[in-house]
Amino acid sequence: MRGSSPRVAGYETSPNIALIKYWGIRDPRLNLPFNSSVSVTLDRLRSRTVVRFDPKLSADRFRLNGTELSGGPWEDVHRFLDRVRELAGLEDAASVVSTNNFQTASGLASSASGFAALAGAATRAAGLDLPPRRLSQLARLGSGSACRSIFGGFVEWERGTRADGRDCYARPLFDEHHWPELVDVVAIVDGAPTKAVRSASAMQASVETSPEFASRQRELPARIVAVRRALRRRDWARLFPLIMEECDSFRRVCETTTPSLDYLTATSREVLEVVRETNAIAGEPVAGYTHDAGAHVHIFTLRRHAAGIRARVAGLRGVATTHLLHAGPGGRTVRVPARGTVA
Repeated sequence: MRGSSPRVAGYETSPNIALIKYWGIRDPRLNLPFNSSVSVTLDRLRSRTVVRFDPKLSADRFRLNGTELSGGPWEDVHRFLDRVRELAGLEDAASVVSTNNFQTASGLASSASGFAALAGAATRAAGLDLPPRRLSQLARLGSGSACRSIFGGFVEWERGTRADGRDCYARPLFDEHHWPELVDVVAIVDGAPTKAVRSASAMQASVETSPEFASRQRELPARIVAVRRALRRRDWARLFPLIMEECDSFRRVCETTTPSLDYLTATSREVLEVVRETNAIAGEPVAGYTHDAGAHVHIFTLRRHAAGIRARVAGLRGVATTHLLHAGPGGRTVRVPARGTVA
């Protein structure tokens, strides 16, 4: 069905950082992961997207941070819009305008927040009112970790077991107010390269070639239970070693992939060493590092330690800037002015 007038909606979501990583999918068509994962949705960073279904448009259009995109990024958005059109019984092409207030394609989960925002805006513009779980499942089809950015706070993405993916979705564990003393010091590495190989392709190479992949899969169920318990109890002394153990496991899989996937720079590795040294000096785990498929490093610590750790990291050559972040809210509708851009 083609509409008679444009239909427009806006949506905003934040990226998430995984404490337990998702790396590898067992069904590429449905983005079904091999393992469950646990993440924190972050505050202050955000992706905002406005979708306008317009019968006057002859084809979908996609602008990101002011630039009209084509090729692979446009095709990904176009395929996702086709899914929304199928659900809503629409035929209209769409204009998609997105902005990120943080670096894109650099390991800060811009695809997660981007597709979560697209899912929220596109469904609302199409006249659909999906419940959060269903919206999470839809966002997963655009980018696996996008399913987690639908929710705020601490989130678990359940791998499920069904072949049709109906039991594969994210769910909130604890809201953003659960642990106010927990903070994330993010070290933004100067000159961090844009990923040459997209994560979707890189992780499948790991599945097929890394000798560490299978052993990691065996370790993960127990680690997920332990991380969930540490979060529930706000047990920083247990959580910080766990997330470093998990990050190191993820990195070993990447580095033993053929060809090797090395996302860190020399500066990134210095940041990791700062965390190890800080814990050694304190005689207890006062911080824990993690990173995704990129050079930037997240350091989880308690508020009382944050200023000192941030100062040490900011003083490293090659660290462009640092952010002090907390657990943040889930997806939310944004006002769309008459001109159709994000408010």
